[in-house]
Amino acid sequence: MDDQNPVMGLVHLLRAVTVEFDLLGAEFAERHGLHPTDVRALIHLLDAARTGVRATPGWLGEQLRLNSSGTTALVDRLEGLGLVRRSRDTADRRRVLLEVEEKAVQLGWTFFGPVIDEVVAAAEGFEAGELETVRRFLTSVWESAGRARSA
Repeated sequence: MDDQNPVMGLVHLLRAVTVEFDLLGAEFAERHGLHPTDVRALIHLLDAARTGVRATPGWLGEQLRLNSSGTTALVDRLEGLGLVRRSRDTADRRRVLLEVEEKAVQLGWTFFGPVIDEVVAAAEGFEAGELETVRRFLTSVWESAGRARSA
């Protein structure tokens, strides 16, 4: 592949951003006695809450590619740390729902808030059409990565 190709430049830049965010996540995990999978689980649960997905242990296990026992251990650990709570689904009492506790949200904002603020400030320097182009590009990349992971 031609490294001078502008598209390859984007690929390398996207990889660099991904690595930097992964390092931030690892630093957050280490600072709070978490495993990187714990951080990914919290992110999935926060995204689920934001998008109206009713997160169950089974759903979380699918997102993280964990088996049932691994998911149970993960949820037990996060619940024990006061970061996640289990509750019964009021529509189906047999189903358990997972919710992120406010403590986890506050920990996340304390650590990631400054970088989020910087990303928001950077994005505010772009026109609406430019932001839409970036959104389309990142969505396409995200979907490509999901297809590659599923293959």
